[in-house]
Amino acid sequence: MIKQFIKGRVYVFIDAANIFYSQRTLKWRISYEKLKKYFEKECSPGQIFIYTANDSKRPNQEKFIKMLEGAGFKVRTKPVKQIRLSSGVYQWKGDFDVELTMDMLDSMDKYDTAILMSGDSDFAPVVDRIKSHGKLIIVMSVKGHISKELLERAKYINLKKLRKEIELINKIPLASEGEVRHG
Repeated sequence: MIKQFIKGRVYVFIDAANIFYSQRTLKWRISYEKLKKYFEKECSPGQIFIYTANDSKRPNQEKFIKMLEGAGFKVRTKPVKQIRLSSGVYQWKGDFDVELTMDMLDSMDKYDTAILMSGDSDFAPVVDRIKSHGKLIIVMSVKGHISKELLERAKYINLKKLRKEIELINKIPLASEGEVRHG
C-alpha cells in the first residue's frame, strides 16, 4: 500500500506512545514484528527508529524493549517521569518529540522518504523543514489521533487499512501493553 508513495531511501520514525493510544481507538494491537516485515516488504527501510519511555517498575516494559531491539528496531528510550499535577494526582511523562525531531533532521541525508508514525501536531515544523529539502513525508496514524497540521503537510496512511498485515493476534489484552502511557 505505501510502496506507491515511496521515493528512494526510507527511514521510519515511530512515536510509541502515540501508537499506543491509536491502538486503543483501533481496538486491536499492532505487532511490531509484523510492522517491521510490512516496511521491509514495501520499502526496505534503512533504519526504523522507535521512541518509548521506560518504567523500571514495570517488567513488561523491559520485555517490550528487548523484543524491539531483537526485531532490529533502533530503540530510543529514557526513564518515564512522574509529574505531580495536584495533591495525589500524577501524570506519567515520557515525551520524545525533541529526540525524534533531532533524529529526523540529523539523518536527513540518508533518506529520500521519511515515514512518521505519529499524529502529533508538534511534528509539523520538522515535516516542513524536511520537505523544504526535497524529501517526501508519509504520516501513519489513526483518525482521531492525527492532527490537521500533519494532514495538511504529508501523505496520510490510516493504520486501520493495514490491519490484516500488522495486527497482533494473541491473548494479551491491550491494557497490559509494555509501553508507558503519557500525555
